[in-house]
Amino acid sequence: MSSAAPTEISPEQLAQFARLGPQYPRSVPMPAWTAGFDGADYAAVLRSVAERPEETLSLYVHLPFCPGRCLYCGCNTTITHDSSRVDRYLDALEHEMAMVAALVDSDRDVLQLHLGGGTPNYLNDAQLTRLTEMLERRFRILSDTDQSIECDPRRTSAGQLELLHALGYRRITFGVQDLEPQVQRAIGRIQSVELIRDVYWMAREIGFETIAFDLIYGLPEQTQDSFQKTLDAVIELLPDRVTCFGYSRVPGRGPHQHAIDVHRLPSAVDRQILFHRAVQSFTDAGYAWIGLDAFALDTDELTQAQDEGRLFRNCTGYTTCPTAHSIGFGTGAVGEVAGNCVQNETSLRQWQALIEAGQLPIARGHRLNLTDRRRRDAIAHMICNLELPADLACGSLDDEYARLAGYAADGLVEVAPDRLRITPAGRYFLRTLCTEHDAYFAWDRARWHFSRTL
Repeated sequence: MSSAAPTEISPEQLAQFARLGPQYPRSVPMPAWTAGFDGADYAAVLRSVAERPEETLSLYVHLPFCPGRCLYCGCNTTITHDSSRVDRYLDALEHEMAMVAALVDSDRDVLQLHLGGGTPNYLNDAQLTRLTEMLERRFRILSDTDQSIECDPRRTSAGQLELLHALGYRRITFGVQDLEPQVQRAIGRIQSVELIRDVYWMAREIGFETIAFDLIYGLPEQTQDSFQKTLDAVIELLPDRVTCFGYSRVPGRGPHQHAIDVHRLPSAVDRQILFHRAVQSFTDAGYAWIGLDAFALDTDELTQAQDEGRLFRNCTGYTTCPTAHSIGFGTGAVGEVAGNCVQNETSLRQWQALIEAGQLPIARGHRLNLTDRRRRDAIAHMICNLELPADLACGSLDDEYARLAGYAADGLVEVAPDRLRITPAGRYFLRTLCTEHDAYFAWDRARWHFSRTL
């Protein structure tokens, strides 16, 4: 089912659905994140994990540094051309890892390791090597640990790719965004089709197991025809995976976004049409539509996992190897440990100051109660399996289940006696449907909001 092209959806339906928001008043508040959850609370949580050495870990490392500011970026980044600032960041990062490893008892399997940013490959060869060695000293990184990294193709060379592969990274994601010159000028990020093609084939020849591209729709100057050219150029290369994000305008978090002319942005309806083009183009080319906004070749393990009902999702993306705990390192990094959502200080200065004081750099946290965990499971099931069993929602989620059933009138869900199924049209609005459980969904995208820029 996942690899088949979705049912055609008309422009009129897209226009109708683009106006849809949550249909009913919701009494569920945003998560009770609190500054009262601090480093001491996190330390206690990590000690509790140490009592269960058989449980597995995934690690996320946030590297916030970039050489310049892309105008669409709304994330936690620091612009610098001073390599010594990166070295000092790694010093603090090593102290943070040491504190966590001492508490959690790191003699356990790490199934996933992901470097995100910022621009992780802005680090030079010595810094990338040092970072990887820091992780290997503190945690059990296995030969088959899923090691991945986000890269800016403009900062990529054959030598760097060879080093990353030698360090154990097997999955690599390139920030492509859009390949049309007029769009690139509008967002302040120039990178030619030829550059992307060269970097892609270098990574392929070096032997990376998975090469992924990130695209963004809803950017200024994007039209149906221009975006189709980008889609066609990407499909010609056949990366293993593609994620197609919607541009999120949050000038309050990134004042530089004011440099984008709002009058040149596609309308809400045009955004839906652009995404529809992506869906049709990728599925016609043999990709499966994965979850919300990702696509993978039919031979990819994500596609196989979705078909078999064993796909999972955490705050760094889709995966076939779920872990008991996700630990984040670096500024703004998000994690979930022993039923607690935690986030580090997003301010580089405050993050470093806490570490220098010997404290875990936690800014806020939330202890998941039973209802929170059920919402998390409901969202994951909807996204990964395109359905919500009634028994997963019974009890504390009855009202939310009823609200979701109300979307049947719009053709977005089908109501069966024992479950709700997302329709082909409903897939385009899966994010809207998930917001009926938004007390957890908001956290589930926190890593993107505070970290992702590539």
